[in-house]
Amino acid sequence: MKETAEAYLGRPVSKAVITVPAYFNDAQRQATKDAGRIAGLDVLRIINEPTAASLSYGMDRKEGLVAVFDLGGGTFDISILEISGGVFEVKATNGDTFLGGEDFDNALLQHLVDEFRKEQGIDLTKDRLALQRLREAAEKAKCELSSTSQTDINIPFITADATGAKHLSFTLTRSKFETLVNPLVERTRQPCKDCLRDAGISAKDITEVILVGGMSRMPKVQEVVQEIFGRQPSKNVNPDECVAMGAAIQGGVLRGDVKDILLLDVTPLSLGIETLGGVFTRLINRNTTIPTKKSQVFSTAADGQTQVGIKVLQGEREMAADNKLLGQFDLVGIPPAPRGMPQIEVTFDIDANGIVHVGAKDKATNKEQAITIQSSGGLSDSDIDRMVREAEQYAGKDKERKALIEARNDADTTMYSVERSLNEHKEKLPSDVVEAVQAAIADLKGSLEKDNLEEIREKISAASRHHSRLARPCLGKRAAAARLLLGGRPEEPRKRSMRRRSRGTYAESNSQVVVRVRCIKLFGPWEGQDHEIGVRHSCCLIAVTGIQSCTAVSIWAGVLH
Repeated sequence: MKETAEAYLGRPVSKAVITVPAYFNDAQRQATKDAGRIAGLDVLRIINEPTAASLSYGMDRKEGLVAVFDLGGGTFDISILEISGGVFEVKATNGDTFLGGEDFDNALLQHLVDEFRKEQGIDLTKDRLALQRLREAAEKAKCELSSTSQTDINIPFITADATGAKHLSFTLTRSKFETLVNPLVERTRQPCKDCLRDAGISAKDITEVILVGGMSRMPKVQEVVQEIFGRQPSKNVNPDECVAMGAAIQGGVLRGDVKDILLLDVTPLSLGIETLGGVFTRLINRNTTIPTKKSQVFSTAADGQTQVGIKVLQGEREMAADNKLLGQFDLVGIPPAPRGMPQIEVTFDIDANGIVHVGAKDKATNKEQAITIQSSGGLSDSDIDRMVREAEQYAGKDKERKALIEARNDADTTMYSVERSLNEHKEKLPSDVVEAVQAAIADLKGSLEKDNLEEIREKISAASRHHSRLARPCLGKRAAAARLLLGGRPEEPRKRSMRRRSRGTYAESNSQVVVRVRCIKLFGPWEGQDHEIGVRHSCCLIAVTGIQSCTAVSIWAGVLH
């Protein structure tokens, strides 16, 4: 992200305002701030995404109680803010850090896998390449159903078995998709109700509902939002851009460029310590405006106790064991005294970023101990500084290593595709072609044992060239049938060059012509869709966009006319 910003602005970027889901706990916020420092950024402020969205919405001085419904790719947040006189005060926040667009993708993906298994008897979960293609198709279908009532999911040559290649063709309606994901959509209701209760208001008090996040474009989600709040959600903000715009506004406030705006955010979860009997004693309740500081006096639980252990917890359960342990420390050197006599003052301090600092002091001796809560297995300042130095020192080597890993991944994908095509057509291929392809695969496997990037790339190219040879011999036997399909005679030669057709375009590359056409004569899942077809002499090499391998199918010759 730092590199992207610098490329866009054309100058170095050293400071940042970072947004996080409102229901992120302290550990997640600290990890986010540490990640920014490792990337070389001075993180000036961490703000909640719904709060940032409200800043974008309220810049034109709109006032009232605003509900921000944020359903993104991985998390769900709901916040209620009061905007008045340039003051943005968060009244309450709630959400689910494990609910987002990815869960909707997974629900549809599982449905498609189940349907394909019923139809073909093949489990696609065992084919990682097929599963990745199916996941991409599921995400695309999800987006399309936000604006259309149904969509077609077509993935040719998704897998193969002993009987040949298999294709996935499925028509998905919006109502079916909504049925599949309805349990996920319903999970947004309770956090909204809890947020209204915590804010001390009813749904009718809300003057505007703002939708944030890509998943909020789903009609079913908008329908549920309208049911919860009793009003049509606002379409005045861009769900994908408003959070970034709000972060930019907050950056302007911190720099002094934006005046007359005050942001008062809240902590999403209660904070406290473990006391006698394993009870969770709250010092700061959830939805408390931050920054804030709170102190409370505790005492010892046994006679002659000279030290106390402070366990810092975050959550809403009554027992300490049921909440998240953020950190712990000991206050030592307490003078021996009967239990209940020593006065131990525990102080919680939450800064504007929502990061917690905890201290404990013995009032009799003024001895104190403090801790800044870090994520589990968190990084100390020295660790972060070391990682920043190492990132700068080894930037060149890291890029080389990344390129090598990407090349290895490409090699693995290429070998998988070539071997699958070879197994599918092996019996129809001349022995010299089979041996050449097998040798290319062996060379590629051998190159992976070394760390030579150029050699791996060279072997990938060689294997890809041999891959294209797999289709040629098979097509020779089908050329006559293909010419008949096109209306020509079996022995009629086809010209290598082609003129522009009214229904397709082409670009010549070496001896192969690549044509983009619209299927107008084929029935089935490919009708009416654009595809790229490579034509070499009288043979047709099918290279449908998104497919790793080229497969020969004689009937495809009919697409050219």
